[in-house]
This record gives sequence, structure tokens and C-alpha cells, in this order.
Amino acid sequence: MIYSMTAYARKEVKGEWGNAVWEIRSVNQRYLETYFRLPEQFRGLEPVLRERFRKRLARGKVECALRFEANPAAKGELSINETLAHQVINAANQVMTMTGDNSRLNPFQIMNWPGVMATSEQDMDAINKDLLTAFDEAISDFIEARGREGENMKALIEQRLSAITEEVVKVRARMPEIIEWQRERLFSKFEEARVELDPSRVEQELIILAQKSDVAEELDRLDSHVKEANNILKKGGACGRRLDFMMQEFNRESNTLASKSISTDITASGVELKVLIEQMREQIQNIE
Repeated sequence: MIYSMTAYARKEVKGEWGNAVWEIRSVNQRYLETYFRLPEQFRGLEPVLRERFRKRLARGKVECALRFEANPAAKGELSINETLAHQVINAANQVMTMTGDNSRLNPFQIMNWPGVMATSEQDMDAINKDLLTAFDEAISDFIEARGREGENMKALIEQRLSAITEEVVKVRARMPEIIEWQRERLFSKFEEARVELDPSRVEQELIILAQKSDVAEELDRLDSHVKEANNILKKGGACGRRLDFMMQEFNRESNTLASKSISTDITASGVELKVLIEQMREQIQNIE
């Protein structure tokens, strides 16, 4: 399958600990680059996430974000650090005795002392496990989206390849007629100049013209490039770089074909080939 480098996926997960949302998006990039926006308490997951991306993706600029909302009711019951509380009370009583202040202690002041009151910590291992399970589902949806987009691109590229083949067939069919037109045009110039025709000289001129305008090699190579591009598309996988190289080869042959053109029909075909190649190249820039 052909995969696009442009895609988006979203996955929501809920648990007793609260709820979270994964969002993954990507655009085209020469290599694989991953960026993360994670809450501070989940920064430790970044190396794991990066490795999972690396195993399943080849190219693209990928942005991954996690939104996390904790369930206040899941924080557990309040507990008192009695030892610390007694120490704070004793210290406060000593200070009041020393200052002669016999006012009663405010219990809320004792409770607000750092460490006196605490809540049981959530099980972070269990939360991380749920988040990673949801992340795996999100990246699977993400890859499926890339695959759907990639198949659409593949269909467009195949259409352009078929159009290139049609242009090659058209040029090849026109070449005998163009060569005959060249011959007649040469004889016409000789007659207009009232030059006595030397058969050997005429033959030499015809050979030179035929060599300059011979595009059989370029047409054969275009046919070969079409077959190779179709094979790459059929094989699938991370093939964007290979297809991009093929576009360079297509351009080289179309340029040579245009430079040898001696007919408006061939020139028109050369222009059409360039348009088709550029359309394919733009699509291929987004293929993994």
C-alpha cells in the first residue's frame, strides 16, 4: 500500500482516573521528525512514544499531543501525618509559652502545614498503561488515514502514467509522417534555391536531419520509466524517494524530446508531458 505523509487521528480514552485525548497529525518531510506536547507528569512517556513512531513510520513531520484531565474523586481519601502534626502542635505550644500567648491553636493552620495532610497518589503505572493502549489505537487509525490518502494519490499518479503512455504512442505514430514531411521540405528548399540535386548530398542531409530529430530512444525510455513507476506503486511501502527520482528521469527525457522537436505536434506532446510529470511530482512530495 502507498501511504501519504499527510494525515490526522484523534483517540479519546476514559478511566476511573479521568479522561485523556491523543491527537496525531503529520505533514510531508524528507525524514521522520516527531514532536510532542505532553503534560509534565507524562514526559517520561516521550522516549517510548518516539520509538513506537519510529517502528511504524518512515517519513513525515509528526506532531503528537496529549490532553489529560484527572478525576478529582479518584485522588483518594485525605490522610493525616500524625507524627508531623504532633511535632507542629508541640512547636506551636512552645512558641506560645515563650511569648505568653495562651490563645488556642487554630486546627486549620495545623492542617495547612506542608505535609500534614496528604491524599493517596494515583496509580501512575495503570494510567500510563491505559494511555499507551489508546496511543497504539490512535497511531493505527493514523496509519489507516495515511493509507487511504495514499491510495487516492496512487490512483491519480496511475492516471498520469497512462496519459504519458498515450502521448508516447501518439508521437511514435506521427514520426513516419514527420520524417516524410522533413524530406519533402528539404527537396522544396533545394528547388527554391535552384540547386542541382546531388543524390549523395541529399542522402547525407536526410541522415543528419533524421539523427537530429530521432526521438525513438527518448520514447523507449519514457515507456521504460512508466513501467518502473507502476512497479514501484504496485510494490508499495515507503516509496516516495524512489518515485521522486523517477520524476527526475521523466523530466530528462521530456526535455530531450522537446529539444528535438521539429513539429508543432511533437512540441505540444512535449508540453503535455511536462504538465503530467509536474502533476505527479506534486503528489509524490506527499508520499511516504
